[in-house]
Amino acid sequence: MQSYYYLLLDVFSFLIPFIYSFEKKRMHFIQHWKAYFTSIAVVGIFFILWDSYFAYQNVWAFNDQYLIGFRILKLPIEEWLFFLLIPYASIFIHYSLKYFFPNIELSAKATKWITYLLFAVGLLLTVFNYDKMYTFVCIGLFTLLMLSQIIFQWKYAQRFYLSFVIIFIPFYFVNSALTGSYSDLPVVSYDNTQNLGIRMGTIPVEDSFYCFALLYSITLLFEYLKTKKLFKSSHEN
Repeated sequence: MQSYYYLLLDVFSFLIPFIYSFEKKRMHFIQHWKAYFTSIAVVGIFFILWDSYFAYQNVWAFNDQYLIGFRILKLPIEEWLFFLLIPYASIFIHYSLKYFFPNIELSAKATKWITYLLFAVGLLLTVFNYDKMYTFVCIGLFTLLMLSQIIFQWKYAQRFYLSFVIIFIPFYFVNSALTGSYSDLPVVSYDNTQNLGIRMGTIPVEDSFYCFALLYSITLLFEYLKTKKLFKSSHEN
């Protein structure tokens, strides 16, 4: 049973949001399945290749004790599922909050200044930690995303910044389960010479930047695709 630890964590994180996606009386999230799964796949390909490269470079490693044993590009199948199932559950939370609390969002001015602050923090951490691979790549990507937000001023950030605070709560518990909070050994272990060495519980602080970059990138692509004719649902037509 221990070998199914990571797999079950993936499945149970995804299961309830996925079931509620079919609920027709309210948001009926599954109607956007083409745009949503395309967004996950496109963004996920980039992150999974990055993940695989880091595994080959021993920036992190996976404990076979908690895995079913099947790997592709040095990544366990559970890690591949992570990039499909966890983003689905996380973005479902974002759109649920948007549906149930439509009037709660940051002002454009507040969003702009938060973005400037996040960009400045990200830039400083990236520049002064260029020799730490995980920190440099992870926070560097986040910083580029914040620069893009400054340039293009996407309106979606007004809601997503607030949603991410809520999304991070379940993410924290899921990632804690992977980094050793609830098991004898961590499922995922990190080379601390390649990160800041700062932990939130058992989670490297870089993982929060990683999570934001992954989820906000998916949200941006999803919002773009669902307006296109090819990806519009029959419910909308």
